[in-house]
Amino acid sequence: MQLRYSFRLYPDTGQQTALAKAFGCARVVFNDVVRAREDARRAGQPFPTAGHLSRKLITEAKRTAGRSWLGEVSAVVLQQSLRDAETAYRNFFASLRGTRKGPKLAAPRFKSRKDKRQSIRFTANARWNITGSGRLSLPKIGAVKVKWSRPLPAAPTSVTVVMDAAGRFFASFVIDTDPAADQARMPETDGTIGIDLGLTHFAVLSDGTKIVSPRFLRRAEKKLKKTQRELSRKQQGSKNRTKARLKVARAHAQVADARREFLHQLSTKLISENQGIAVEDLSVAGLARTRLAKSVYDAGWSAFISMLEYKAERYGRTLVKIGRFTPTSQICSTCGVKDGPKPLSVREWTCSACGTVQDRDHNAAINVKTAAGLAVSACGAPVGPGAIPAQREETGSHGFPAGNRAA
Repeated sequence: MQLRYSFRLYPDTGQQTALAKAFGCARVVFNDVVRAREDARRAGQPFPTAGHLSRKLITEAKRTAGRSWLGEVSAVVLQQSLRDAETAYRNFFASLRGTRKGPKLAAPRFKSRKDKRQSIRFTANARWNITGSGRLSLPKIGAVKVKWSRPLPAAPTSVTVVMDAAGRFFASFVIDTDPAADQARMPETDGTIGIDLGLTHFAVLSDGTKIVSPRFLRRAEKKLKKTQRELSRKQQGSKNRTKARLKVARAHAQVADARREFLHQLSTKLISENQGIAVEDLSVAGLARTRLAKSVYDAGWSAFISMLEYKAERYGRTLVKIGRFTPTSQICSTCGVKDGPKPLSVREWTCSACGTVQDRDHNAAINVKTAAGLAVSACGAPVGPGAIPAQREETGSHGFPAGNRAA
C-alpha cells in the first residue's frame, strides 16, 4: 500500500519567495483550466481535453507577455496543477452519477491567493532529489533544509510541498510500503478487543481499560479566545492583523497536532497488541448536529477509526465495524437479555434478569466485540469478517497539518 511520510521544511528567505511564485503559478494554471471548462460549458461545446489545455494554457501561454512568468517555475508543477483540476472534475462528475462514494461534491471552484493552504507537487520527471547533506533539492527553488524525524523506508515516487495556515512548510513523500517489513514489524498476536467510543472517556475497551478523553480543544479554549480577540481588534489589511492571524492559526495547529499525536499513539498501540479489533460505525455527522457538536469534533472519532482502518490493512489485522443501530448499551453482556434504552445519565445499571451490575461503557465494549463475531480459534487466529480496505492516509512527523505520524 502507499502512505505519505511528511517532514518539516525550513526554507530560507529566497526559497520562500521561490515557493510563493510556484504556489501562485500553480494556482493560476488551475484557475485557467476551470475557466476554460466553464466557458465551454456555457457555450454548449465539448470540454477541451487535457492535452489541448496543456498546450494552450502552459506551453503557448509561456510565450505571451501576460503569462511569460510561468516559465520561472518548474513545468512539472504546472502540469501537476492541471492534473489536479482534471481529477477534481472527474470526481465531480462521478459524484453526480452516483458512482463515487461519500457526500456529493460541488464543481471545482477558483482558487484564491488568499487561501491559507498552498501546495505544489513534484514527480520523478522534475528530477528532484535528496542531497548527501540531507537537504531536499527542488528545481528552480534550491536545496531546502529538512527536519528528518526518521529515515524514509523506501525511495519516494513524488513529493508535495505544502504551506499550511500557520505559515509552516512541509514535504510529503509518497512511499510504497513493504508488506514483508510490515509483517516483521508487527507479528501476529492472539488478542482481540472491542472498543466503545465516548465523551466521558475517549474509549472503553472490552478488557475494562478506560482511556481518558484529553479534550484538547476544551483545554486550549482560553488561549484560543484570547488570540481571536486580539485578531478582531486589528485593522483590516494591516501587517499587525496578518501577525495576529498567524498567531491564531498556530494556536489551532497546536491543538490539532496534539490530538493527532494522541490518536496515532493509541491506534498504534491497539493494532500492535490485538489481531482483531471491533468498533462501532458512528454517525459523527449526525452527532455533530446536536448540542454535543464541539465535544464530538474535539474527540476526533472519525480520524481515529480511519487510522485503525489503514493500520489494520497495513499490518494484516482484522478490523470490524458493527452497525450504529446495534443496541450495545441495552443488552446485558453477561446473560444477553435486552434491558431497554437508558438515558445518558445512567452510567451503571443492574440487569433485571441475572442481577449483574453492569458498567454502561464496559458492557457496551463487550457487546461490540460480541456483535463483531471476534473469536479466537485453536491456532490463535481471529475468526470473523475480513479486514476492511483502508484509505491511504497522510503519515509523517509531528506537526503536519493534513497528515499523520506513521505507525
